[in-house]
Amino acid sequence: MAGEDSIEVKFRLFDGTDIGPSKYDPTTTVASLKETILARWPQGKEIAPRTIDDVKLINAGKILENNQTIAESRTPVCELPGGVITMHVVVRPPMLDKNNEKQLAKAQKTNRCACTIL
Repeated sequence: MAGEDSIEVKFRLFDGTDIGPSKYDPTTTVASLKETILARWPQGKEIAPRTIDDVKLINAGKILENNQTIAESRTPVCELPGGVITMHVVVRPPMLDKNNEKQLAKAQKTNRCACTIL
């Protein structure tokens, strides 16, 4: 049965909260998991991803690629039979626009130390 083959996964966010657990088919891609994360992202968080490219999933210390399936990214050594797989979610910080980049570069120049060591 397909229900017996499903894999239970939860996603641990950077602040320690979880999305899930939910059951997925082993052929589900990492990109599909990221889309699920975007759809179920908790409201009111300061940091929120905009696209799946802003999200990185980590399982057993490995960053998962979008084209991998859950079955390909599993690490049986770290899993308990019938247990829930916890994948960690890392969100890429928003990209700076040109104005913010100029302000950041200016701030870095003005905050330099002027000490001289002889």
